[in-house]
Amino acid sequence: MAANLNKLNCLMCGTGEYTTGWTGAGASQSDKKVGVVGLTLFDLRRLGKVNELSMVGTNGAKYPDIRAHLKSKIADAYKDLDVSFKAYPEGDKRDPEAYKTAIDALKPGDAVIIFTPDSTHFPIALYALERKLHVLVTKPATQLLEHHQKLIEVAAENGVVCFVEHHKRFDPAYSDARGRAQGLGEFNFFSAWMSQPKNQLITFREWAGRDSDISYYLNSHHIDIHCWIMGDKGVPTRVVASASKGIATSEPYNCVPQAEDTITLLVDWESTSSSKHRGTAVYTASWTAPMGAGIHSGQHFHYMGEKGDVHVDQAHRGYDVTVDGSGISYYNPFYMKYTPSETGHFDGQRGYGYISIEKFVDAARLVNAGVNKPEDFDSHGMPTILNTVLTTAILNAGRISLDEKRPVYIKKNGSQWALE
Repeated sequence: MAANLNKLNCLMCGTGEYTTGWTGAGASQSDKKVGVVGLTLFDLRRLGKVNELSMVGTNGAKYPDIRAHLKSKIADAYKDLDVSFKAYPEGDKRDPEAYKTAIDALKPGDAVIIFTPDSTHFPIALYALERKLHVLVTKPATQLLEHHQKLIEVAAENGVVCFVEHHKRFDPAYSDARGRAQGLGEFNFFSAWMSQPKNQLITFREWAGRDSDISYYLNSHHIDIHCWIMGDKGVPTRVVASASKGIATSEPYNCVPQAEDTITLLVDWESTSSSKHRGTAVYTASWTAPMGAGIHSGQHFHYMGEKGDVHVDQAHRGYDVTVDGSGISYYNPFYMKYTPSETGHFDGQRGYGYISIEKFVDAARLVNAGVNKPEDFDSHGMPTILNTVLTTAILNAGRISLDEKRPVYIKKNGSQWALE
């Protein structure tokens, strides 16, 4: 049956680090040196799952540098990998609404993959879904709970797939840990830490603290994993947030005055099956971690249930490399494998960064062929827009708690979630 599925046309929204590996300051210095989205789609085109590719940003003047970067880092590095795409806006034009022109060039059943600043996710995703296009949007899906619920509604009305790119669900360690945690009885305690080194603030300076915060950017990973573990066994009820400041707003980063360094969310959970059981979760995210620690992302979590606990340290995988002059580095080949195969081809198809995008492409093609309905994937453990609503509820509640210096309550009214 798979051989009869039509290839998928895809538009990449966003031209930055995660899509191309190129930043305003040049090639990325993170663990995404050649990007993830573009490379994955170029390879899926080579493998016959994807057809026409396009890319949209806000500044057409960036494309010559981006194309040169993709040629040297991808086309020249891997065999048979075509890095061509149609670009919007064309020439040297600047157009913050170029995404509309790019989306209007697509036809129903095509796909839009959104990796843009957090504050732009909702308008771009809504515009695409209303035109019957499948959507994969990076986390957080939206910054406001009401916007997330609107996307659930519009995706269902138009019969299209809408996934949130929570790639941690496809990390083999996290996926296995989820299964084991679900066998430990009622939930009791969850603690998570995720960080990136402070030099990332130079990459993020244009939007850090202005368009979004570190909790939306990084806490979203582990909040989603915890919500995925919980399933329908528990619900979050109250969020209290706290933040530290002072590094991001100082030299040499000079982010806007309201930019926080580290944000912690304290969240109360209640069991849906036992009136006796309540749990506590603490989610912390920072983009002011030390440089030179040998890791790009510090990330670990601890889950405790009534019958046992689970620890996962994703930053140290028992695999490190030391090089004169640069010191020790802890690599994570489970995420993206950039070294080529014996034949010289890209060899990262088993990385969970790749799989997360491929799962979306497969789902869109299956729906286009009439093999599946979009709602089928809600029950498959996929990070669909419906399955990720509580992640947005917690993140949105955390932002309100910080801004208004108060607890925020999460409640369900009928089929809709609300913050109070």
